[in-house]
Formats: sequence, structure tokens, C-alpha cells
Amino acid sequence: MNEKIIKTLEFEKIRAKVAGQTRTDYGKKLALTQEPLTDSQVIQQLLDQTDDAMQIIRYNKYLPIAQLDDLSVPLKRLAAFADLNAKELLTIKRCLEIVRDLKRFLDNEEQIANELKELPALIASLVSLPDIRSDLARSIADDASIYDDATPKLKSIRQSIRLDEQKIKETLENYTSYKYQKYLSEPIVTLRNDRYVIPVKSEYKHKFGGIVHDQSSSGQTVYVEPQKVITMGQELANLKTAEREEIQRLLFELSVLLVPYQEEISNNIRVIGKLDYAHAKAQYATAEKMSLPLLSKDRYVRLKEARHPLLALDKAVKNDIIIGQDYQAILITGPNTGGKTVLLKTLGLVQLMAQSGLFIPANEESTVGIFDNIFADIGDEQSIEQNLSTFSSHMSNIVSILNSATDKSLILLDEIGSGTDPQEGAAIATAILDYIGTLGSYVVASTHYPELKSYGYHHANTINASMTFDSDTLAPTYHLVLGVPGRSNAIDISRRLGMPEVILQQAKSGLTDETQDLNRVISDLEEKRAEAEKEQRIVEKNLAESDKLLKDLKAQTAFLKKNKDRLIAEAKEEANAMVAAKKLQADQLIASIRSLQKKANAQQVKEHELIAKQGDFNQLTYERKLQKNKVLNRAKSEKSLKAGDEVEVISFGQTGVLLEKTGPKEWAVQMGIVKMKLPEQDFRVIDRAKKEKPIRATLKGGSSSHVKISLDLRGKRYEEAMKDLDQYLDAALLANYPRVTIIHGKGTGAIKDAVWKVLRRNKAVKHFEFAPQNQGGSGATIAELG
Repeated sequence: MNEKIIKTLEFEKIRAKVAGQTRTDYGKKLALTQEPLTDSQVIQQLLDQTDDAMQIIRYNKYLPIAQLDDLSVPLKRLAAFADLNAKELLTIKRCLEIVRDLKRFLDNEEQIANELKELPALIASLVSLPDIRSDLARSIADDASIYDDATPKLKSIRQSIRLDEQKIKETLENYTSYKYQKYLSEPIVTLRNDRYVIPVKSEYKHKFGGIVHDQSSSGQTVYVEPQKVITMGQELANLKTAEREEIQRLLFELSVLLVPYQEEISNNIRVIGKLDYAHAKAQYATAEKMSLPLLSKDRYVRLKEARHPLLALDKAVKNDIIIGQDYQAILITGPNTGGKTVLLKTLGLVQLMAQSGLFIPANEESTVGIFDNIFADIGDEQSIEQNLSTFSSHMSNIVSILNSATDKSLILLDEIGSGTDPQEGAAIATAILDYIGTLGSYVVASTHYPELKSYGYHHANTINASMTFDSDTLAPTYHLVLGVPGRSNAIDISRRLGMPEVILQQAKSGLTDETQDLNRVISDLEEKRAEAEKEQRIVEKNLAESDKLLKDLKAQTAFLKKNKDRLIAEAKEEANAMVAAKKLQADQLIASIRSLQKKANAQQVKEHELIAKQGDFNQLTYERKLQKNKVLNRAKSEKSLKAGDEVEVISFGQTGVLLEKTGPKEWAVQMGIVKMKLPEQDFRVIDRAKKEKPIRATLKGGSSSHVKISLDLRGKRYEEAMKDLDQYLDAALLANYPRVTIIHGKGTGAIKDAVWKVLRRNKAVKHFEFAPQNQGGSGATIAELG
């Protein structure tokens, strides 16, 4: 595809919009450099990749691809056996984490995966390298720092560093006390040249001995390392040197581990970039309401309601464009400012997008051709530097096009033959169209020469077209009409602007009878066409609504069929879990009652103890909540309680008699020999008419405590956070949760490090890792329990 068409039609702006949706450097590179292709198989593959990503978005899901920097330079350095730095290793770690997340996504979303065509194979080609990922994860933090636990030696060195720093600070803080403040510019401890110092007024710089490491710009303050801390400072410096050496040794070892897997990592980068690019194309298509085009190997183009992709959705005019089956040339006639140029660019851009694997700004079932090249002569390309006139510039461009075009090319010509004498211009335009016809290229040309209207009628494989005007306002509507040439509105526009009628009549008399008859025919055709289009739109709208309803019904039916067994199985599992939990509670209560029975052998069991146990039994079933039943609530509220009423005590499952009201919403109730004060919402008045009916014992209960599947530690102090974490893990284990999420935020990383230490030492934690990017990323950790 020639580069000039990319610039002429501003296709680079489309590529930039797609690139703006990417998350990886490689994906962005693909978006910015994607060329229109001519291989139908490759084009279809790219379109299928985009369609797969669209299918994922339709399920309100997204490919778990995080930000990923360029790895080309680190891989070259790795090939040269150079050590990678922590930031480069971090990028490789993120690459492997994305691989892991993508494979998990495909495994977890089996239903979606079964509907995809291209992306599953791409994801399957990714290489996980779990051992390498684990080694990097244990060593490299998300800010490219090195964990203390990366090696035992590093942990020991850093502990010593912290202790020495603390000793030095404590020693120096003595110099910031009130006793020495008159010698100091500020009573603080600071760092200069990686040594702890105090800011001393220059006239007292010998007061503390030691070494001067720096001075202020004014010279009034010097930064002194007192004699007392020089030795400690040197020890600290030695420790930091040892720390750097240990880190460098670790980076070397990690780099050596990666050397055998250079090709796998490079392949992962490429595949992730392709997936990212496909996802970006889908997001762009979703935002711009674009659809999947159908490919025609015979170069048949049928665009339904196509619009210019760089115009706003609410401003772009939609047009049907058809070429290639019944005709290979379209001549669009009519006055300027009618939208002819925009239409030519729309057709060209839609073709470039489709042949680049992008969705197109047209309705579904639109068909595009596959052209070996697209040429365009659009706009005024007059060149002052080359001393070319407008006409010469156009002719030079057209000559270049005619020399390169084939029978598989699409040519777009705007105002063909313009810029010279109208009679000669029309003749040249006719000759150019004839020559293109002999080449077999498809051509769409715009012109305002009336002579070319008859050309469209009398030449095979050619059709006239026009851009319509509102008959009342005579303003352009920018709608394309195939089969009808454009007519001049000069006289009507002049009349509307106030031109004297005598002038208009004289001008009209100067027109030939043939021209007037042609204008009348065109006018009649436009009216009939408008009526036909109106009826067609109504029919198409009704048909589209019917098709949508049918598709929705089929989709819902298919979904229910596919998920019927799964939903039933899940419901059974949930019910079994609830039964098992309640059975365990029941067994515990029975054991407790047996204990009471044994106790009864020695002494009388008190009735309130039995009532309490029966109340515990009543807690074993879930009572249906009827708060939203307004009729029942109203009826219940209308039954006012009074002393002497026989009531059922809901919490204990016992009957009793109300004695007296002891508070605004509290009553004293007698249950056997037990007298208690209870809230009135705990009573249900017994209907005397139904009192004699046998009463079946039922088990009733409230809701058990609920443990959330995530714990938020953000904003909490260290001790509070660790206490809450320990309690939460115990509760989650009792609730039989297989997986929980700990939200610790990013911040300084202190809480995250502490969380990971707790998870490492907890034997009930099988595995833990950062959450996927769309669930918090490095600000949250997912732990698997068991």
C-alpha cells in the first residue's frame, strides 16, 4: 500500500487512536505501524483477533494485561551476557505475571474461551516459566527495590545497617538537645554524602571535631560528622558497600537464570503485544460503535450507513456506498460543499481500516473489498515551490496514479478535471475515466461538470450519483444518492437570496431545453427516491428489532441450556454445605443437652436452662424475612399487645403470658416458672381461634455471622493491621473460604511487606500473590487457603 494514501486520508490519526488504548510498548508499536494488507487470510486472522477481544468485552470482561515497558534493550544486553538491573528484571517479572494471568483467565472463563477463534491459540503459545517468575517475585519489589528476604546475607546486612543507623541517630540527637542548639543552624540530623551529619554554624565548625562533609550555598552552615560517630559512620558505610555488592551478586544470579530463556521471553513479549493490540482495537471499536466487516475476495464493496471515522458520532452523516458488483465506477455530481470530498475519504478510510484488521464505522454485515492499492487525488495540491498550478498538480498526481494502478486497485478522484477551462476539463476528465475503465480499476470520482452526467448514463459499469440538498432550505444534507445525478440549484438559491425575478427569468431562458428537462427529471427522481427511502427505513427498523429479539431469545435459551447442570450442581453444593454446618451445630447442642441430662441424675435441671437450649435449637434454621411484605407488617402492627395476652416468644420458641409493660417497647413475660423482660418485636400474639390446633415444632434461627471475602487494611497502624489480619485469617478458615483478598494499598510498602510475612508463616496459606491489575494490582494480595 502506498504511503501517500496514509497521509492523504489521515489514516495515521486512526492508528494513533488505537495506540492510545494499548498498555504495552510492543502493542503500541504494532498499532502505530500497522499497514493495510492485501492477503485475505492474514486480514481475516487480524479481524478475528479483534472480534475475539470484542467478545470478551461483551461479557464485561477484559484481558488481564498490565502496563509493560519495552524489553528489546534488556534482551539484547542479556544476549551479550550483561547483568540486568533491578528495573529491567522487574519488567521481565511483570511480563511473566501477565503470562500467568492470561492463562488463568482462559482457564477460568471456559464459556468465553469456547466462543473465541484466534486468541486461545495465542495465549496457549505463551511460556509461563513459573520457577523464574517465583525467583524474581521473591527478590524484586514492584518499585524495583530488592526485598530484605531476597538472600539470607542481604537480610543480615540490612538488619545491621538499621541497628547502626539507629545508634548513629541516637548519638547525633544528643547534639540537637538544648545544650548544643546555640552552635547549630537547625537542631536536626541530616544526610550528606551518605553520612549522617548535623548542621553547624560555620564559626563553630571545630566545636564538635570530626569531618565537614558539605556547606550551604551561603557558607554560613557546615555539615559536620562529629568525631564520636566517625567510626560508626565508617562501619555503616562498609555495611552499605556490602549491601550493594550482595545486591549486585543477586542481580547477576538472576540474570544468569534468564539466559537460557531469552527466546521464550521474547516470544512472550510479542504475543502479549498482539493480544494487547487486539484488545486495543476492540476497545476503540466499542467506544466508536464500529462493527466487524465481511471480506469479499471479488472486491465487492457494500457499506451500510458508513460514516467518516474521524468525525464526531453525533455530527457524522451516514451513507450507503456500493461498488463492484453491477458497476466499477461512480460519478458524483453536484455543487461544492455538498459532502463529496468527505464521502470519498470515508470510502478510502473504511477500506484502509478493514485491510488493517480494524472494525469499521458502518453497520453490521457491511462488506469490504481487498485492493492491492488505494490511490487518491483529493484536495488542492498546488505547489508553489515546484511552480505548479492547481490543474498541473492534479494532473501530475493522476499521471502517477495511472502508471501504478491495476485491475485490483481503488482510485478516488476529487473534482476530476478542475482548475482549467470547463470544456477542456470535462473532456480530459472523460478521457481519464475511459482509461481507468480499460485498466479495470474501481473508481469513485466527484465533479461539478454537467457533461459527465451523460457519461454515467451512456457508459457500461458506470453509475451516476449525487449529494442531496434540502428542497426547502436548499442546504446540503450530505446524503449520497446512487443512480441520480446532481442538479444545479443556482437559480433557486439566487431567488432565496433576493435576486430580482427579471434577472432569474432571463438566466433561465438562457438554459437549453435539454438542461431544463434534465433538471425536472432529476427533481422528480429525488422526490420518488426520498419516499422510497422513508418506507425502506421503516421496514429495516422493524426487521432489525425483530432480529434483535430473536437473537436475544436464542442467546438466553442457549445460555440456560449450557448452564442448567452447572447451576443445579452449585445449588446442591451450597445446600449440602449449609446442611453440614447446621448438622455440626445440632450435634454440639445435642451433646450439651446430654450433658444436662447427666447433670439431672445429680440434681434437678432448671427450666430456664432447657428453655435456653430449645432457643439454641431454634437458631439452626433460617427464617424467611418478610420485611418487604407491607400487608403483613401492617396487620402485625395493628395487633396491639396487652397484659394477659398469650404470646409466642420467637427467640426461645416458647409460649408465655404478658404480665406488664416495662418500657416503651418492652414487656415482662411469664414462660412456665421463668419470668423475663423482652422487646415486643420478639412476641407473636397467638390467635385464640387457632389455639386448639396441633402445633408442629419447627426450627427457627437468625443469620449466622458473615465473614467478608476481603480485608481492607488501608489507613490502619502496623500493630492494628497485623492483629486484624490474624483474626481475619482464622475467621476465613472457619468459613471454609478457598481464597481471600487482603487490601494493603501501595504507599511505602510497609504494610504489604508485613502482610506477606504473616502469610508466609501461616501454614494454612497455600499460596499468595498480587491481585490482577483490574482487581487492585500491587495494592492487594490474593491468598489461597487450605
